[in-house]
Amino acid sequence: MNRIDNDLLSVQEARILVENAREAQKVLATFPQEKLDNIVGHMAEAVYNYARELAIMSYEETGFGKWQDKFVKNVFASDFLYKKIRDMKVVGIIGEDKENKTMDIGVPVGVIVALPPSTNPASTTIYKALIAIKSGNAIVFSPHPKAKKTIAKVLDILIRAAEESGLPSGAIGYLRTLAVDGTVALMNHKDTSLILITGVPKMVSAAYTSGKPTIYGGPGNGPAFIERSADINQAVEDIIASRTFDNGIVSASEQSIVAEGCIADEVRQELRRSGAYFMSGQESEQLSKLFFRPDDSLNPEIVGKSAIEVAQQSGLCVPANTKVLISEQKYVSPNNPYSREKLCPVLAFYVEKDWMNSCEKCIELLINEGRGHTLVIHSKNEAVIREFALKKPVSRVLVNTPASLGGIGATTNLFPALTLGCGAAGGGFTSDNVTPMNLINIRKVGYGVRKLEDITKGVQAGEIPEKNGNSRSDNQSSIESSHDLKELLEKLLEQLR
Repeated sequence: MNRIDNDLLSVQEARILVENAREAQKVLATFPQEKLDNIVGHMAEAVYNYARELAIMSYEETGFGKWQDKFVKNVFASDFLYKKIRDMKVVGIIGEDKENKTMDIGVPVGVIVALPPSTNPASTTIYKALIAIKSGNAIVFSPHPKAKKTIAKVLDILIRAAEESGLPSGAIGYLRTLAVDGTVALMNHKDTSLILITGVPKMVSAAYTSGKPTIYGGPGNGPAFIERSADINQAVEDIIASRTFDNGIVSASEQSIVAEGCIADEVRQELRRSGAYFMSGQESEQLSKLFFRPDDSLNPEIVGKSAIEVAQQSGLCVPANTKVLISEQKYVSPNNPYSREKLCPVLAFYVEKDWMNSCEKCIELLINEGRGHTLVIHSKNEAVIREFALKKPVSRVLVNTPASLGGIGATTNLFPALTLGCGAAGGGFTSDNVTPMNLINIRKVGYGVRKLEDITKGVQAGEIPEKNGNSRSDNQSSIESSHDLKELLEKLLEQLR
């Protein structure tokens, strides 16, 4: 009997992929920035021509979101991103201070293992491949099983264009035999230098266990605060547009609204006018049972579905023009699904008496889930905006903009990115919108500009500086202390030799 063990095949393939990537990266590391840029330019152009086809393919394979919005994201990840990184200097000499005689040299980290999500499979794969090659790294993908055909199609387009432009074979690769063991083998391989994960929470602990540096774009749970000075019509328009973009699956999108009490009725009125449906307490309870499965994972049946579809699944009857479902809430709790991330057009609605209480409510929501990710504020009061920016446990504070688009850098001047770091607050090591600069080490070069004696001459003379900057000669014990310091410095220098 012939048996095929997919787990073993996947592990074997993973090892070969990383070894090939390692050898290809050695060649890639010799390429000047201009040559890398030429390759990236051809990759971006090639995949841009398939942006619409890939959007439709992604939607048909996963059933998540709207293909029209995925088309926008694919254009964003190819054309818009490329124009942003085109003139960036990432490898070689990237900075020089002739006056202070220092230099920065960008050095690729080596082999990157990337895990793209099923929610944004095409756009995230394009983005990761472009920033990896831009920074002189090889990259190996483990496609999400729910989007493996789309991701494979994207990578085949990118690999063909890149290798025709001079990319070494193996510098971009992907696992074809999919298994958890294969993905773990990619991450644990001794030649893997960095792991880049977006939206695959089940693999995060395995990534951290590997001991490799890991950049993780974690879950969002961003509140949107509408302050009394805000343009309410515009704020509501932005929130509705953001929450319905790709049916709410962008991690930066708003999960709740916090409104000041003095404007709450006006905000409700404008939300209703714009297509929001406020559920009753009973309807909210009925819908809440649909969000999570018994193991506390998100129910995939509602991910990326429209408000109408979500309502139908829970047995709710809502108007045909409903764009967003809203549940009025008072409290934040890990057991309250409305105070957690929901990857569909559903919002919680909180009312607080003033901006200070609203500030505390936003912090509660972020500590509950989404710490380190994103918050949005709609306000014309610069003092309140600054207070929010100073105090919130997030990596991005967005002002007067749709969060799903502002967070990724589409409607703001943040770096265009589809992996949003959550910093130490979110369990990661970068809070950046991840750029090619996050995928390099920076080698520091410093020329000698002074002698040790220039630093220690006051100490050697037995002089002790006063607090006002003047020097004085002290008693014998101080002189002895100076001699001790001099001896210590001499010993350290001897050890360094």
